[in-house]
Amino acid sequence: MGTTVATNALLERKGEPTLLATTRGFRDVLRIAYQNRPRLFDRHIVLPEMLYSEVLEADERMGAHGKVVQELDQAALRLGLSAAYDRGLRSVAIVFLHGYRYSEHEQQAAALAKDIGFTQISTSNQTSPLMKMVSRGDTTVVDAYLSPILRRYVDQLAQQLPGVPLLFMQSSGGLVDAQAFQGKDAILSGPAGGIVGMARTAEAAFAHGDGLEGKVRVIGFDMGGTSTDVSHYAGELEREFDTQVAGVRLRAPMLHIHTVAAGGGSLLQFDGSRFRVGPQSAGADPGPACYRRGGPLTVTDANLQLGKLQAAYFPAVFGPEGNQTLDAQVVEQGFAHLAQLSNKTPEEVAEGFVHIAVQQMAHAVQKISVARGYDVTGYTLQCFGGAGGQHACAVADALGMSKILIHPMAGVLSAYGMGLASQSLIKEQAIEQTLEASVWPQLQATLTHLSLQAQATLRSHITDGGDLQTHERVHLRYAGSDSPLVVAMGSIAEVKAAFEAAYLRRFAFVMPNKSLVVEAVSVEVILAGEQTPEPMLPMAPLRAMPPHTLTRMYLHGAWQDSVLVRREDMQAGDHVMGPAVVVERHATTVIEPGWQAKLTALNHLVLLRISPRMAQVAAGTSVDPIQLEVFNNLFMNIAEQMGLQLQNTAHSVNIKERLDFSCAIFNQQGELIANAPHMPVHLGSMGESIKTIIRDNAGRMQAGDVYVLNDPYHGGTHLPDVTVITPVYLGDALEPDFYVGSRGHHADIGGVSPGSMPPFSTTIDEEGVQIQNFKLVEKGVLREAPMLACCKVGPTPVATLRKISLT
Repeated sequence: MGTTVATNALLERKGEPTLLATTRGFRDVLRIAYQNRPRLFDRHIVLPEMLYSEVLEADERMGAHGKVVQELDQAALRLGLSAAYDRGLRSVAIVFLHGYRYSEHEQQAAALAKDIGFTQISTSNQTSPLMKMVSRGDTTVVDAYLSPILRRYVDQLAQQLPGVPLLFMQSSGGLVDAQAFQGKDAILSGPAGGIVGMARTAEAAFAHGDGLEGKVRVIGFDMGGTSTDVSHYAGELEREFDTQVAGVRLRAPMLHIHTVAAGGGSLLQFDGSRFRVGPQSAGADPGPACYRRGGPLTVTDANLQLGKLQAAYFPAVFGPEGNQTLDAQVVEQGFAHLAQLSNKTPEEVAEGFVHIAVQQMAHAVQKISVARGYDVTGYTLQCFGGAGGQHACAVADALGMSKILIHPMAGVLSAYGMGLASQSLIKEQAIEQTLEASVWPQLQATLTHLSLQAQATLRSHITDGGDLQTHERVHLRYAGSDSPLVVAMGSIAEVKAAFEAAYLRRFAFVMPNKSLVVEAVSVEVILAGEQTPEPMLPMAPLRAMPPHTLTRMYLHGAWQDSVLVRREDMQAGDHVMGPAVVVERHATTVIEPGWQAKLTALNHLVLLRISPRMAQVAAGTSVDPIQLEVFNNLFMNIAEQMGLQLQNTAHSVNIKERLDFSCAIFNQQGELIANAPHMPVHLGSMGESIKTIIRDNAGRMQAGDVYVLNDPYHGGTHLPDVTVITPVYLGDALEPDFYVGSRGHHADIGGVSPGSMPPFSTTIDEEGVQIQNFKLVEKGVLREAPMLACCKVGPTPVATLRKISLT
């Protein structure tokens, strides 16, 4: 089973009062944290509330290489722990400097806390044995903060179900015995069930075939009332080992899920010029306007207005007394009002809102697929959640996908998935060694130790025995970078090859001459759950259409006659041509024109596009508020993905954490089309830099060329802000179709002093190297030597020259 107890306690800050015990001098390390600025334009920064109630500094210090700088003062620490215990604290998180690797002092402190009587003791070397004190410390505090709440919930449940073995879903996608369920592993307990359900049912569907053949490759599309969760599955559950939830950094394995605030309850708004969907939601109460509780117009109401939802097939559970059907009249009145304001018909307004919502959800899919190097056009879109089927075809069309899978339990797939999940346990250990032959025995020994430890722990919670599967993985990154990728353990050559293939797919380039660092290793031990085979339905004789009635849907700007089919009337082998609506107890599926639905022998609905999708043309000179928002979202999504790639591959703290960079798209004339929400001072003048490059290289640009400048007299700001400009050619075009620009602050551009222009400067040369219209890449080849030479020019050249990479 899954639970949101830990998630809610974290979001509402209602966990166990916790004491943080840390090395003297580091009491504020979790408050100071990193230099990340997630909300760049907030004038009033509201820092998240810290989870710990008090801090106790211990007199101790371990060196980075294991040397004891200062022995732990156990007497003083005992006094501090006892005083905190007397004040009512019963939970303690112990986070010492370098404790992830050299844990003697943390173990001694834990023994003292246990002797005093603390009931929850979380040490960083056990909770998150990885480097980075801030995220390791946050993870340990989260565990101490949430585990007591979770323990009380589990104990109460066990009392109500005596003798029943309880297994809980972890954020990593595996089940664990109730007594071993920890707070740090419970954050995504609920959503994880949906991802597991998606993966297991997809495996069954592809094994059976019948429209889905080849390697399992699916995009999970879980649309509920408030938000949409998207995920990627290609034979293996994808996990993140370093993430952030509710303002807290966590270094614990979690399924990779991206959430966007676009669900059935997302609010529809018109501000006089643009249509907007979300991020606010009507929630469950009052809910959408059609729920008869005075709620606002939402995406659900738009689908009702368009005929994609059929009020007659909803149960009578709405209204103040919970005994009425959906209210179509109030929905019509709401869209009629918006139609008057926007000079459109009510149906055009509703369809426009749905179109915008579809684009937002498609962009969410791109963030976990296209932005990470996956071509979604060869994937199947697997829809689940109460509202997923209503938008399946539209989202697939927006992504260029041609296959959709809808399971009969799609409306409750998260719960269904928990019954299909396996028991598992993941162990990690920091390594921080350069990948070379001399460290290979250490890696293998560490993996063996972790495997034996994980197997013993998992077997201690298993009553029926069973075969265990062990998966060993290596976390690799380029030296100097901060973006590790996880690959399967093998020989050194196999590990390197797997890393380079993954890096190339995600970032579009590799650095073969750069050394690799093994950041950590991890082991996953799995006890496969009972795989209940899905029942096979007998194939019915070919017939024209299952029993149906006629209805009307507003599609592509016009009302169209459509068929309405009840899923329980369908037999295996039945085909339904779009436009159509398939209704069932848990969900509604809309089959758009050009799509065909087939019910397979596994009772799965497989939707296939059988005719080319409609060509889309750009908005004309008469600006349409719907098209304006759609194209705004498209261009913004591209610029934001540029920023993510830059941030993930950068070495500089200025770029990775301070976010001192900007990315934007420009037209053929160098005029700004769209920019991500980055630094305004960069974006205001970047267009002049683009125009300079266009003017100075007219007739000489070629595909694969990249230019760089920082000249303040031609659109630059100050010299440390270096701009990289890339002309983009579509197809066989002879001239660039558009340009993309990226500007980032570099720590060393030369100069008489570090940083920007010193106050006593009299010439620009005193700030550093001035770069004007320099070709950084020619026909796809980095001009490294000329670039290094350029950095040496002038009276105050760059002081710390390093090898250049495309980051």
